[in-house]
Amino acid sequence: MKGTELLSVGVDVGTSSVKTAVVKTVGEAGGRMEVEVLGLRADRIRRREMKAVIHECYGAAMDECGLKSSDVAYIASTGEGELVEFRRGHFYGMTTHSRGARHLVPDCTAALDVGALHARAMRIGEGSKVMTYRMTSQCASGSGQFLENVARYLGVALEEVGPLSTKASSPEMVSSICAVLAETDVINMVSRGISTSDILKGIHLSMAGRFLKLLRAIKAGSDVLITGGLAADDGLVAALQEKAAEEASVMRIHTHPDSIHAGSLGAALWGAYRHRILEKREMAAT
Repeated sequence: MKGTELLSVGVDVGTSSVKTAVVKTVGEAGGRMEVEVLGLRADRIRRREMKAVIHECYGAAMDECGLKSSDVAYIASTGEGELVEFRRGHFYGMTTHSRGARHLVPDCTAALDVGALHARAMRIGEGSKVMTYRMTSQCASGSGQFLENVARYLGVALEEVGPLSTKASSPEMVSSICAVLAETDVINMVSRGISTSDILKGIHLSMAGRFLKLLRAIKAGSDVLITGGLAADDGLVAALQEKAAEEASVMRIHTHPDSIHAGSLGAALWGAYRHRILEKREMAAT
């Protein structure tokens, strides 16, 4: 028997962007939920005031869906959630990325969330539970911010990084895991006449090698979904797939058109689940 429809919103506040997901769920007998994603929105911060970007991203997503706040049963935040003043609840980032990953690729056994400051690998169990995880440190050169700094130095737009990397013919590896020293490596490569494509592919391969170590450490299993901002970087995805193939790994690296929204999707879905649990408790108490 069909249950009632419920609208929930997830707002993922990252270091470089804000993502909003608007989701409709329908509860069913047996505890299953039908899920329909009504809208997804991502806005870059670009030195703007964070709270203003949050309100803009949320408002635009709601407008695109033809909804108003009173239509929504639960608004959940993730990431820097204390800045989402209109939230009803908050969920930790790894919890939301694991839930969002399972929604996008139901068979995935792990998620690799690559954001602006760090990367984290999570093994996902039943009910989208995070079984274990490993993450890079903030100073490591395996982050979106490092890649953005390199792109700026090379004079290319961030959107060009992936396509340029896939055109490399002789990639030059970055040796250091320290972002500052790695950037020095890049400066030296430019002075030696290494092409932009080869530099970027070398960086991607270096990042991929470190990420695969994280995935092996958590015993990721067969199907891994990349989430976070760099999930849209075709060059990084290709480098991860290439490295996994070189190592004869059983891991299959996946991405999805909505991978960057995994956190906001997970927040919306956990928010819907929490709202239904709270409703049941209230009904039982009356």
